[in-house]
Amino acid sequence: MTATTDGSTGAANITGAPADDPTDTRTAANDVTDIARRAAERSVEHLLGRQDEQGWWKGDLATNVTMDAEDLLLRQFLGIQDPATTRAAALFIRGEQLGDGTWNTFYGGPGDLSATIEAYVALRLAGDRPDEPHMARASGWIRDQGGIAAARVFTRIWLALFGWWKWDDLPELPPELMFFPKWVPLNIYDFGCWARQTIVPLTIVSAKRPVRPAPFALDELHTDPDHPNPPRKLAPPTSWDGLFQRLDKGLHLYHKVAPRPLRRIAMNVAARWIIERQENDGCWGGIQPPAVYSVIALHLLGYDLDHPVMKAGLASLDRFAVHREDGARMIEACQSPVWDTCLATIALADAGLRPDHPALVKAADWMLAEEITRPGDWSVRKPELAPGGWAFEFHNDNYPDIDDTAEVVLALRRVRHPDPARLEAAIARGVRWNLGMQSRNGAWGAFDADNTSPFPNRLPFCDFGEVIDPPSADVTGHVVEMLAVEGLANHPRTREGIEWLLAEQEACGAWFGRWGVNYVYGTGSVVPALITAGLPAGHPAIRRAVDWLESVQNDDGGWGEDLRSYQEEKWIGHGESTASQTAWALLALLAAGRRDTASVTRGVTWLTEAQQADGSWDEPYFTGTGFPWDFSINYHLYRQVFPLTALGRYVHGDPFADRTDAAEGV
Repeated sequence: MTATTDGSTGAANITGAPADDPTDTRTAANDVTDIARRAAERSVEHLLGRQDEQGWWKGDLATNVTMDAEDLLLRQFLGIQDPATTRAAALFIRGEQLGDGTWNTFYGGPGDLSATIEAYVALRLAGDRPDEPHMARASGWIRDQGGIAAARVFTRIWLALFGWWKWDDLPELPPELMFFPKWVPLNIYDFGCWARQTIVPLTIVSAKRPVRPAPFALDELHTDPDHPNPPRKLAPPTSWDGLFQRLDKGLHLYHKVAPRPLRRIAMNVAARWIIERQENDGCWGGIQPPAVYSVIALHLLGYDLDHPVMKAGLASLDRFAVHREDGARMIEACQSPVWDTCLATIALADAGLRPDHPALVKAADWMLAEEITRPGDWSVRKPELAPGGWAFEFHNDNYPDIDDTAEVVLALRRVRHPDPARLEAAIARGVRWNLGMQSRNGAWGAFDADNTSPFPNRLPFCDFGEVIDPPSADVTGHVVEMLAVEGLANHPRTREGIEWLLAEQEACGAWFGRWGVNYVYGTGSVVPALITAGLPAGHPAIRRAVDWLESVQNDDGGWGEDLRSYQEEKWIGHGESTASQTAWALLALLAAGRRDTASVTRGVTWLTEAQQADGSWDEPYFTGTGFPWDFSINYHLYRQVFPLTALGRYVHGDPFADRTDAAEGV
């Protein structure tokens, strides 16, 4: 955009371009600040209007149609399908189909084979005929990609439940895994918590190998229906892949000779493990996949649908449904109220809302009530550590989240609460727990400490994405920032985290983003943390990060990074500008003291011009990460909270910029 002849403000006269004299530059900067202030005020009103009366915020969490397809397959398997639910789910699934007949796993991404197969089967369950144009396009594409045989293991498990795939042609995962002590490789605690909660019930399913009558054939999804699973050459036995492929063959042989009493005991141990981890709302881990497979596993062991555990589990799954105005029904993989609430609290406070504002106090009250004060699975590795932290979801007491705990502490620290002793006690417990969850390398993962075994990802069964929880730069950055704000920048554990972050910086100057897309997220998380912890803006690591961010800024002034950056180097730092990613870049640049540069001015201008009349931003692109590349997330509140935080800090500065580091122990 250029300056207009009628004197209206255009991007060209507020981007830091050379002015005739310093007065023009100061005037332009003042104009941008005024515009940013008004944009922030509109955003504050919008966000306040979205707060629940109990104090929390929650945006929709969109993933892909496999959630919806598997919901219909579950209902078919249990015999509880109903026409209204089927119609609503099918309406959503059809609406997500691309022109080439495929379904993708993120907005703007390529068709995905497993997602397309599951969506196709779900639509057939809903009554769509295979000769209808949209179905024929899908099946043709599936065959071109290798058919069902080329799909991921989870997709083929769902098909095996109805005899559309042979159980013998699936990797084996025996329930005797439950007997492995925690020091034995491939024990269940070697898996990340999300994988652990999924794998335990699937060991029961794998042992039982149920087959329900298929309502139709799926020959059209095979490249050769007479030979649906063509033989594949094994990897060399001296390779890791070859070793684990041969281990899987051994497990298939064991399945045939497994002592029945031992197997029955193993399945009962697994069932007890599952039931003990059911949350008060009936769900497992607050996420859809473990809940679905837990319901199936318990059903196979004889728990009828009227059993309290089963009734609560099925009811929890219904709460993942989002009903749209057009009658479509979308299934969320998870719900993010704690995460959304702490981020919204930070955004509003940094935008100038007074710390004792009723909305912030109400949010703090809700977060304080959500604190988890009992041990969970994390205590298997940290038995001496006292609990204290926050999860991501409404109910997930067994798996508090290190990242959420750090951000909740940062949010609570911004609130002037009428019961300061209660707030301080909760913060102290959260800080102590986060410090105790540090891994041996000095960094932090999301749910567990030292969850870094190299073996789980090599299992043929585990092809559905990341199954371990190693430390990441974004989580470590958030923890370091929180510790610094709490006066612990010079604490030995904080310094270890800082050293780890400095060692993890990429050659280009960026940091990898594990839980957000991608290098823009990682860099936007780490730079503010390092600055808050005392690194000067002139530190080489900060300068390199700033230079990288400025080098990947889009011509329109915003920032964007496509999810394909997880697989293809050419996408790193590149993609259509989005509100959340532009905000992440700005937060890093502002922390590094670059407020009055052209890059920040252009970025702030992009945010203000992209804002909608009601104070919100639109963002169809997925900027959240579940598993890098394999599972992507569109957090619908990201587009609101992060731009507001960036605008707030642009107008008001960093709220903790002048905080003195007391360097006290805990």
